[in-house]
Amino acid sequence: MTATAIEAPIAHAGGDHVKQRQLGASGLTVSAIGLGCMGMSQGYGPGDDDESIGTLHRALDLGVTFLDTAAAYGVGANERLLARVLRERRAEVVLATKCGIVAATGGLPSGLDGSPAHIAESCEASLKRLGVDAIDLFYLHRVDPKTPIEDSVGAMARLVAAGKVRYLGLSEAAPATIRRASSIHAIAALQSEYSLWFREPESSVLPVCRELGIGFVPFSPLGRGFLSGRVTDAGQLWANDLRRHLPRFQGENFERNLALVHRLEQVAGRLGAAASQVALAWLLAKGPDIVPIPGTKRVTYLESNVSAVNLELSPVDVAELEAVFPPGAVSGERYNADLMLWVDRTR
Repeated sequence: MTATAIEAPIAHAGGDHVKQRQLGASGLTVSAIGLGCMGMSQGYGPGDDDESIGTLHRALDLGVTFLDTAAAYGVGANERLLARVLRERRAEVVLATKCGIVAATGGLPSGLDGSPAHIAESCEASLKRLGVDAIDLFYLHRVDPKTPIEDSVGAMARLVAAGKVRYLGLSEAAPATIRRASSIHAIAALQSEYSLWFREPESSVLPVCRELGIGFVPFSPLGRGFLSGRVTDAGQLWANDLRRHLPRFQGENFERNLALVHRLEQVAGRLGAAASQVALAWLLAKGPDIVPIPGTKRVTYLESNVSAVNLELSPVDVAELEAVFPPGAVSGERYNADLMLWVDRTR
């Protein structure tokens, strides 16, 4: 093993310590690791707003400029949470939010709406909740099969022309959809799940993104926490934790996948790093156009994740990790049947 090991998480503040990356050919520059904020408001057990606010400030202190939220997270609660930090530190943030998922009472997603009217309304509502004049990166959260992508992106492009949005993105879009969207307006970033335990983008959307000059933003880069090695018993998850409903966290799938994580931990041990840091370093090694956004609401995990920027894997390290996690090695679908319906499969 020839990686540069990390002895401890970053422990200093100052604002310029995280390397920067450009998202494709767009010109949008962000920190090499961002911060996914969904879990602060929904999905992974109860939140603590004060703890989350402290984590957001610590992220900015460390130079993490790229914050990711969405209108659907906590039915707007996550955007309102970020507003408490943005009012003091807006100039330090590249702010990403999303439209297109309609949330029902209680915050559970109930449907998709990519219509021009909904996109315009959602943008106005997000601007108000966030307390900002413009959104740096505005994603279509999921592709609405009822609305031609040309209509959705056309509406988003009008928001750019109006100065309410600076760059456009898509989330979980299929290659054909990405091409059609790009013919209407430049797409700065595609956000989709990508990690050691979900490598499908390498053979599908990532080549198209690189052809078209689109940056790639992996969400759930730690397999919804599984690759950290800290999830060892699915029965200990909170009753409202979304992972209880995901096939990879259930029954025999969970046990098989845990064996893979144990092998990741062995590799990490030889590198003198945490399993989560190695998983993030692997993503960063896959290309300079990749900017993962691990989510956390705790400072300790944030600092550990940010430290992964300094962990440089050798080609031998990368090859070993990919031998442990070849495509298809993980047991179970990443979503349940209902959520799989929302993954764009346009051909």
